[in-house]
Amino acid sequence: MNLIKVIIPAYNEAASIAKVVNAVPGFVTEVIVIDNASTDGTGKVAELAGATVIVQPKAGYGNACLMGLAHLAAQKIPPDIVVFMDGDYSDHAEDMGALLQPILEDDIDFVVGARVAALREKNSMTPQQLWGNKLATFLMRMMHGSNFTDLGPFRAMKYDKLLLLEMSDTTYGWTVEMQLKALRRNLSYKEVPVRYRARIGHSKISGTLKGTVLAGIKIIGWIFKYSLQKKG
Repeated sequence: MNLIKVIIPAYNEAASIAKVVNAVPGFVTEVIVIDNASTDGTGKVAELAGATVIVQPKAGYGNACLMGLAHLAAQKIPPDIVVFMDGDYSDHAEDMGALLQPILEDDIDFVVGARVAALREKNSMTPQQLWGNKLATFLMRMMHGSNFTDLGPFRAMKYDKLLLLEMSDTTYGWTVEMQLKALRRNLSYKEVPVRYRARIGHSKISGTLKGTVLAGIKIIGWIFKYSLQKKG
């Protein structure tokens, strides 16, 4: 029996977080919502839905994820697998079984849910998201020889392998950092096509020019940083 835990960073997602928590499959041992200094009662809604709620007062997607990992590290029995997903109801939690299948059946270390066009709801990703995703994965392919096609937030990894990565990014670069470090550590990885819907509410990153630019800079920065380290 595998111990599977889900980490969901959430900032002002009161309108969606209960839907997300309730959609998580019953085989998950613990649903952990990281309330990233929300002001709309997100944490309370998540708690009422049955999630473990941890408050992270420091803003930033990566800060929220790091707080989730700190919560796991403090537990007596560590999980076997950790799943990350967003709190805006864009990811289909019902697809978690398919996401986990390569780990459970084929002993793959790391799986990313790929938001393929055929399974994406119309307008669920902004043009800047699509363009940025394509550029980032192209650079990863050229500089690092990766087969990734997406930086999607819905992902799963063996917990012991995740600890090896020593994750550090506190903001927008968390997902690409994980993928680059998985490549550096020669972890086995796979993409699984997953459904993707238009989020509930307004995106704090892709929904603003500032957020889009900052995210783009951070992601491209990680890719070039690792390219230079590789050559050095």
